Parts: sequence; C-alpha cells; structure tokens
Amino acid sequence: MKRTLTNDERLARARAIVALSDASTQATLTIDLSAIAANWKKLSDVTGQAECGAVVKADAYGTGIEFVVPVLERAGCRTFFVAHVSEGKRVRDRLRDKSARIFVLNGVLPKRETVELMLIHRLIPVIGSLPEWRFWRDIPEAAGFPVALHVDTGMNRLGLDARDVPVLAQDDSFRKALSLLIGHFVSSEAADDPLNARQIAAFEAARAAFPQTPASLANSSGIFLPARPHYALARAGYGLYGGNPTPDQPNPMRPVVTLEAPIIQLRDVEAGATVGYNGRWTARRPTRLAAIGLGYADGLMRSANGIDEKPDGGFAILAGARCPFVGRVSMDLTVIDVTDAPPGAVVPGALMQILGPDIGVDDLAARAGTIGYEVLTNLGRRYNRVYIGD
Repeated sequence: MKRTLTNDERLARARAIVALSDASTQATLTIDLSAIAANWKKLSDVTGQAECGAVVKADAYGTGIEFVVPVLERAGCRTFFVAHVSEGKRVRDRLRDKSARIFVLNGVLPKRETVELMLIHRLIPVIGSLPEWRFWRDIPEAAGFPVALHVDTGMNRLGLDARDVPVLAQDDSFRKALSLLIGHFVSSEAADDPLNARQIAAFEAARAAFPQTPASLANSSGIFLPARPHYALARAGYGLYGGNPTPDQPNPMRPVVTLEAPIIQLRDVEAGATVGYNGRWTARRPTRLAAIGLGYADGLMRSANGIDEKPDGGFAILAGARCPFVGRVSMDLTVIDVTDAPPGAVVPGALMQILGPDIGVDDLAARAGTIGYEVLTNLGRRYNRVYIGD
C-alpha cells in the first residue's frame, strides 16, 4: 500500500522542487489545482440542476491530465471528455470511480483495434456520421455498449448532418445504445451573436427525434449565455483552466497558471541599438535589457514579438512594473525592456511573471494575436512544473 506523506515530508518535497527551480535558467510553471477545483464548482453552481462535466483533452489544456483528473473527481465531477482514445485511457487510469463516464469526442476510426481499446477502457464514442455508427454496430463485442451522438448545428466540422437524423431515429439498435446527444457552439463567447439562437433551434430540432435522451450543448461560454442552454449536461473546458468564458465581462474564473522566468543576463544599450533576429526592434532611448530563458520552444508565441511595427507585443511583470518584450521571441530566449522597473529588482535570477494574476492567458493571447486556448495548450515541457493547492 502506498504510504501517505506527512505534512513535514510534503513541505520538504515542495522546498526541494523550489530549490531546483531557483537553481535553473528554465522558466517555472506553477499550476494551482485548488483553482481548477474551485472553477469547476463555480461552473457547476451556474449550471444548477444540470450536471457539469469536464473537458480534459489536450493534456487537460496543457495543465496535466494525471494531476487534474483526480482533483476534479474529488471536487465531484463524474463525466469527462477527451479528443482521443489515448487521452481517454490516461483519464481512466486516474479515476477511482470506475462508473465515471469518459466520452471520446473525435469518435471512432473504422479500425477494429480502436473499438477494442474503447471497450477495454470503457470509453464512450461520440458518433458523428452514419458510416461511423454502422461500423461500430457491426462489431459484435460492441453490442449493448453506450454511444453518444454529435449532431452538427453549424460548425461544419464533425457531427451528423441534420438530414441524417431521421435515419438514426428509426434505427432501434441505435436508439437503445444512445446515451447522450451533443452539439457544439460556434461562437458562444459572443453572447449577442444571433448564431447562438439559430444553433439552439437546430439542436432542439434534433432533440425532438430523441426526446428521452439526455442532451449537452453548452461549453464554458455557453454556460453563461442568457438562454441557459444547459440541458442535462454542460461541458466545461476553457473556464476550468482560468480562461475567461465571458470576454465582454470581468473574468469569473480563478487564475490557474503562473509562468515565471529568471533573468539570465542584463545589458545596457544606447538609443539606436537593435535587438534580436533581423534587428526588428530599435531602442529609442538608453535602455536596460533583460534576457530570460523562455522562447517559442517552450510554447511562448513568436507572435508576441515586440518589434518596431508592433509596439503592443507581450510584456512581463517585475516588481509591479510592466516590462515589454523587445525584438523577436527566439527559440530559447526572450529579451525584455526593464528600464522602468525598480532598479533594486533588476538583478540576475529575479523572476519575471509572463502569466499569472497580473497577466491572464487572455491578455497574453490578445497581444500575440491568438486565443487563450492556444496559449494554454502550448505550455511547454521544458518548464519546471510545480503543482500547488491539492
């Protein structure tokens, strides 16, 4: 039996991790597991009587399936969504409750071994086409195993064409296997987008063919839509990890990730000096520069560059001061203008915050011309990863 660590042993282990982080030029990514649990509970409170599931695909949005899933289970989550069978296996391995449901959103390839893996690990396929269902149905071992159905309501990506709904509605074997009907919003983060109402109407039309089947449409942003399309089950994803599901309002979620990198080297340059590849940033005054060991190989978007024609690139926080990126983000390094930071704080080894309470994933994403989902799922493997809060 695995021995439980004492509080003193936990503290010693945490200090060892911090000591390792302090000794390295690598960035440190701190993931607050208690914040993930709190965010799930917040979203669950909003969904009310509807169950709140958790989307943990893409390694739990970059935060680590093996750490996040047990925390969500202890918080009360019993339904999980992944993209691939391999992710589903990892989730199943971390769950104590063997009755917890795991849905595979990308469905089933027409390969027998795919079905066998799903059955072994009790992964529920999300069927998205007639051929997909017929392949699954014709595997004898799959008889009696539940499936979900994804009906396309406007994304035109995965999902059953609405014109094919009547075909499955008349298939008795399908109706017996069907355990969940799902749809996918196109732009639920924009609460006033008329497409939301059209998708809800299209989903309602599909539901009419399966009136007894539990349904799921809302993602994190959909949970907050005025129409409250929660149905039986909501699928919380981005909001769990600190992203803002209501971008036109203050973020209701707790921040989850903090990314800090130590200053490796300092230098002073005169006005007119350039920084980085191709000399795309030019100093307009005598400038103090700090190089940190963090680059695009670590998942920091190259598009967060601070270059002459794009002065609103990424920034870091040092001792409360906002310090802009200068020059191109390179593979392992980023250069930052620390001229306006408190002089006493500008020393080698000082930690600069790239993500955290002062810089949310949506803030960095906006300055990189992308979305917070990409920032999270690109969190690199070279960081010193520290988990706190659970």
